[in-house]
Amino acid sequence: MSTLDMILSFGVPLLLIVLGISVGGYVERRHLRNLDRREAAVGHISISNLKRVTDPTSVKQATLVDGEVVIATDYFKTFATQIRNLVGGEMKAVRTLMLRARREALLRMIERAEALGAQEVWNVRFSFSSISQMRGKKGAMAVEIYAYGTAVVRK
Repeated sequence: MSTLDMILSFGVPLLLIVLGISVGGYVERRHLRNLDRREAAVGHISISNLKRVTDPTSVKQATLVDGEVVIATDYFKTFATQIRNLVGGEMKAVRTLMLRARREALLRMIERAEALGAQEVWNVRFSFSSISQMRGKKGAMAVEIYAYGTAVVRK
């Protein structure tokens, strides 16, 4: 086997792995910075998981608002998670995936409430679905998170 064949056999796949990890990490960090910026912009809206609104007589309008997102990891994190599943332990890639998806769905819901002029969102709930399990566990891990609540506009 010549040197060129060895470089092509090992170097190219290694380069693709490093490139995939680098790009995936960059996209994730950029998304987290975007979430931080957007959360700061809507920080004035109060969020609660309580079912009953305090002082219901001052409510001018109550509307159902929702936010939904589907987020996937890259193939390399999926592979690392599958290895971790064999030996046990915390699956950090899945934790990060769920954190990003939950924050994004919640933000989308809050942004819809803000567009309605709401100052509060009550009875906030989350629903979760694993997309990758529907595909026979092939490919990258993907989750769907649906957040919903009642946007309240006070008099």
